[in-house]
Amino acid sequence: MKRFTAFITGTDTEVGKTFVTAGLLKAFEAEGYSTLGLKPVSAGCDVTEDGLRNEDALALQQAASVKVAYESVNPVAYEPAIAPHIAAMEKGKLLTASSLEGFVRGALLKPAQVKLIEGAGGWFTPLNYRETLADLVKKLDVPVILVVGMRLGCLNHALLTVAALQSSGLKLAGWVANRVDPEMSRYEENLETLKQMIDAPCLGEVPFLENKSAEAVAEYLSILEVISGR
Repeated sequence: MKRFTAFITGTDTEVGKTFVTAGLLKAFEAEGYSTLGLKPVSAGCDVTEDGLRNEDALALQQAASVKVAYESVNPVAYEPAIAPHIAAMEKGKLLTASSLEGFVRGALLKPAQVKLIEGAGGWFTPLNYRETLADLVKKLDVPVILVVGMRLGCLNHALLTVAALQSSGLKLAGWVANRVDPEMSRYEENLETLKQMIDAPCLGEVPFLENKSAEAVAEYLSILEVISGR
């Protein structure tokens, strides 16, 4: 595999998409690949002297081996931590899949072998009253990696997400089990259920970590099946 681009989605918000994406960037880098991380739209930004800055986007910028301007990583940023389409409307803006596609395709011209695009929230996070982030992925026509937040309810959320993205004709390149609830009951049984029911490779099982650095997460991820193109 010389080049790989994928969209990273999650079963919900706060399931660890960002540090799994950052971990994947480091895992690819460890195998000799140049990497780039993108977060096209973010809501929940700090006001800085350089402009709005999102913690997740900054983490991807730092984890990537190819260094680009923040505006290339996160071209659309909103201050309030609310649904992006609501934040856009409050600013009198219209957020669309086409506009985000333009930003992403511009950033994808950057010289990197592996490019990972992190979404916001879950698969059907609205961009406006007619479109969701799924529409952006369909326009980009890239494979998807799903981060499953391992907690009560994850089976339904994971299987619904897989069914939705596959119905769009998109490829599920793999999924990652991220243990967001350290006290989750019957964790192993839930994990085995997902392995049996999701027709895609499990790229890793990330335990509940106090140290959520990209390097720490990368230790629990396997990209061999992605690299081999299987």
